[in-house]
Amino acid sequence: MATTGTPEAAKIPGEPTKTGTSLVETATGAIQGFAPINKIHQHLCGEAHHYCAHQNEEMRQCLIYDSQDADARLIGIEYIVSENLFMTLPDSEKPLWHSHEYEVKSGLLFMPGVPGPVQRQDLEKVAKTYGKTFHFWQIDKGDALPLGVPQIMGAFTRDGQLYPEIAHGLEKKYGVSMEKEREKREYIKGPEHGIHPLANGKGKGLKLELREVDCKQPVESVARVFV
Repeated sequence: MATTGTPEAAKIPGEPTKTGTSLVETATGAIQGFAPINKIHQHLCGEAHHYCAHQNEEMRQCLIYDSQDADARLIGIEYIVSENLFMTLPDSEKPLWHSHEYEVKSGLLFMPGVPGPVQRQDLEKVAKTYGKTFHFWQIDKGDALPLGVPQIMGAFTRDGQLYPEIAHGLEKKYGVSMEKEREKREYIKGPEHGIHPLANGKGKGLKLELREVDCKQPVESVARVFV
């Protein structure tokens, strides 16, 4: 769960993109297809920018970037499922998923440039969903490259977790008022059965760690442990 301010972006090491590389990209871009990426038709913003595509009515998957600029860094992914699908998960899996009710009702989650009434039509659905998020690039630590083990991320679930300066920065940049949106979204309901007690890490933080294992073990058990 992100509860600290984000430092200035560290400069990514490496040579600037050369003209020859750009020409090749232009050529391949005109020839190849990008069906999975072209399916993205939604931009959700909280602290990070989620570019999402619906797999169906009950599941969407999102690429997470640190900004909406062309040179934004890809920092993670999120899978979002309906309450119905979440309830089918084994209990050992549920703590890895977080609820979205607070982020929606607080006004923190919004769609840049989309009129409020249109946003709220979809956010009524999002408030009832659960998400599973992995961050690969710890930009909050100032890493210039994606270092270390991917981490599973939580969500904001109550007031006081988001630093005011971050909230004010988002409001100023996108011309939104979280407090006004909170009032307009008061009617929105969360999961039909309430937030599941096993969700949100059962109220605790979760951390992925890498460990050595005997390679004779089954592949699916290699290098994975939850703490």
